[in-house]
Amino acid sequence: MKKIIINIVCVFVLLLMVNCQEDNLGFGALDTPTNLQVTTEITGKSTAFPNGDGSGKVKFTSTAENTISYKYIFSDGTSKNSPSGILENTFATPGTNTYTVTVIASGAGGVATNMTLEVTVFSDFKDEQAVQFLTGGASRKWYWAKSEDGHLGVGPNVAWSDPTFGTKNYYPDFYSAKANEKSATCLYNSVMTFSLVGQQMKFELDNKGQTYYNGALKGGGDDACYNLNTSGAKTVTLSKSDSFITKNPNSATQTRGTTMNFAENGFMGYFVGTSSYEILSISDNRMVVRVIQSGNPFLAWYHTFTTSPPGAIVTPTPTVNYTVLKFADEFNVDGAPDATKWGYDLGAGGWGNGEAQTYTNAADNVIVQGGNLKITAKKSGTGFTSARLKTEDKYEFTYGKIEVRAKLPVGSGTWPAIWSLGQDYKTNAWPKCGEIDFMEHRGNDPNVIHGTLHYPGNFGGNANTAKTTIINAATEFHLYKTIWSPTLIQFYVDDKLFHSFANSNSVPFNSDFFMILNVAMGGTFGGAIDPAFLQSSMEIDYVRIYQ
Repeated sequence: MKKIIINIVCVFVLLLMVNCQEDNLGFGALDTPTNLQVTTEITGKSTAFPNGDGSGKVKFTSTAENTISYKYIFSDGTSKNSPSGILENTFATPGTNTYTVTVIASGAGGVATNMTLEVTVFSDFKDEQAVQFLTGGASRKWYWAKSEDGHLGVGPNVAWSDPTFGTKNYYPDFYSAKANEKSATCLYNSVMTFSLVGQQMKFELDNKGQTYYNGALKGGGDDACYNLNTSGAKTVTLSKSDSFITKNPNSATQTRGTTMNFAENGFMGYFVGTSSYEILSISDNRMVVRVIQSGNPFLAWYHTFTTSPPGAIVTPTPTVNYTVLKFADEFNVDGAPDATKWGYDLGAGGWGNGEAQTYTNAADNVIVQGGNLKITAKKSGTGFTSARLKTEDKYEFTYGKIEVRAKLPVGSGTWPAIWSLGQDYKTNAWPKCGEIDFMEHRGNDPNVIHGTLHYPGNFGGNANTAKTTIINAATEFHLYKTIWSPTLIQFYVDDKLFHSFANSNSVPFNSDFFMILNVAMGGTFGGAIDPAFLQSSMEIDYVRIYQ
């Protein structure tokens, strides 16, 4: 009976093949690929290093007759396609390991032949912290950080030395999505899960049945959603990045230098035809990656992800933490402020904002007393006096963690500020020099704290800003903190994040700034002054800057 069944099946298959040949003449002759040959070249191989230089890279070159494409299947669970037969693969498992590699040569109509070989290669790369962040030690879900500006963007992929685009190669200079910009698409449906299975990392994309495709990869027009089944776990390996960014002068602040390699054409929610993602930064709840677009290596796409589900309140862990105290004033010595740390702006004139006060260095307006710095705005005849302290020419800094513990003045028209200005403002006029307002408050809008950046295209009433509401701003001390890095500026009150800004060298926040503490009266931001106002103070417990 078994022989009869087998014979019937064989006849059916032969008939089917004949029919296929008749109905699919476009395939041409269905010749099986022959004479498959594979050569390997281990990067850095020498007499002293027979298994390579530790990069784990091996170049495969396959040739065969009657072949239109090749596929490489590796025993570490990854696989890659190569129409040309030439493929460089990075084996990421630390140590010296022998891998089985199956090469499949495919011809017209899907007929194929294969061969298997072994390659022994040495890798000295590992990033255990990244694995911990990605998986949480077991399994962790990631989502698009849709509430952040720049969560999806694109920029140039060129060497730093490129005269036009080089210094823009680590951020999305060409396009940067606004918060929630893609809400009408399927993009934000993506849930990405990284898991540890034994010693192997796995990835699964739940796209709810639809994937957001780059238009150049499908459809030929605008980006759009298409049905795609992405179920199934993909193996993920980590390797050392060799991107253009890793060769930048300041690469240590621009990329982590770790690349995630996804097996079986895995990808992270937005399809650009590539399965290798460079991790630029990662923390326990925030990740920024960079991926090169397939078919257009000039374009690098940027994605920002969070572990907080859509709708949750997100407080990203800083990807750069500054812990070395470089400047501090605890205001523990009564009298005038420390002259080695603070100077003054003096006089009147509105200060560019129509303000009503005259700045002095008199003790009535500025004094250290009882462990606090007190800057007092007060009625003086028909006008007002106050004080504005600054660290200009005494302490200037680029990047860091700025912490100021303060209690704010009360009264309509008061305008206390903790802020900074680009030190080159005399030759590079505002707003080109840049301004970072770590904290501003309007007495006309009590308890609402503003964090703001001014720069060309975004200044004055069009500044990049956000606000948060607290309680007792004028009766209790609160901690106003900003973390300023080459890639991100984050504003906090009492360690609660309320504003994030994607920094890059397209804005003036990558050079020295100096601190300013002041209380203004009225003006474009302070607004109408209470006719009954007499005086009120901003009290500062300490100023600390870490780098």
